Amino acid sequence: MSERTSRECLHYFCDAIIRLYRDEFLHSPTSHDLALLYEAHLERHGLPGMIGSIDCMHWEWRNCPTKYRGQYHRGDHPKPTVILEAVASQEMWFWHAFFGVAGSNNDINVLNQSTLFTDELKGIAPKAPFIVNGREYKRGYYLADGIYPTWSTFVKAYTHPYAIKEKKMKKVQEGARKDVERAFRRLKAKWGIVDRKARPTDTALMENIMYACMILHNMTLKDEGVAISPVHIRDPPVPSTDTEDVYMEIRDNETHFQLRFDITEHIANNLEVVLTEEELNANPPPP
Repeated sequence: MSERTSRECLHYFCDAIIRLYRDEFLHSPTSHDLALLYEAHLERHGLPGMIGSIDCMHWEWRNCPTKYRGQYHRGDHPKPTVILEAVASQEMWFWHAFFGVAGSNNDINVLNQSTLFTDELKGIAPKAPFIVNGREYKRGYYLADGIYPTWSTFVKAYTHPYAIKEKKMKKVQEGARKDVERAFRRLKAKWGIVDRKARPTDTALMENIMYACMILHNMTLKDEGVAISPVHIRDPPVPSTDTEDVYMEIRDNETHFQLRFDITEHIANNLEVVLTEEELNANPPPP
């Protein structure tokens, strides 16, 4: 086949994969999924209420039109890029994907455009409370790095831990947060097209390729028998409700710090975390 025919076949294939399988293999967690994710992450990482880890990945855009280069270029990347925001669980299954933001943005800019909390704000997200350190929280959380905001749905490591239990929490959080980084590496290793520079001149075509590869990635995890929740059980439809309070709850700083404190206490009391001498001596308390 000619190059043009090959590219057209690729785009038709990606479009068919998305239309047929997106609802099953690239959907937000249902109440059934959340119960299994809580159980798996508690067993693997010792973290109750953890949904997954969130981070962003840049896909270099080789054929970015000249008029868009300034918009899609950032100083820490030599070429224009398009950003993927994703949430992955311990077995590297993608539970959320948002692709198409210009590479000049940072992770917070991407989050502000993302669909991550759309169901929450519509009032149709499944109810999945959990208890940690004797305190109940309404919804699960995502492990994030330092750039993410102090919202109730994110758990970040201490920037400058002094107490031993804070250092233990930092080690556990940073170790568990690597789940999404491992998922990105496996996605690139499995589907070389997203590891190379993107050739389309239209971001819509790039979006189809990226989502199709992520769907196929999840399909292979199910086929390998390692998926935490291999069966997609839909929740019954829920009518939309007023969500003004939900918006404030998600962005609540006080809940963020209280949750991190409770998780720190949970780790200190229930997990056996061994710190190296370097970790113990890092950030020594002031005299």
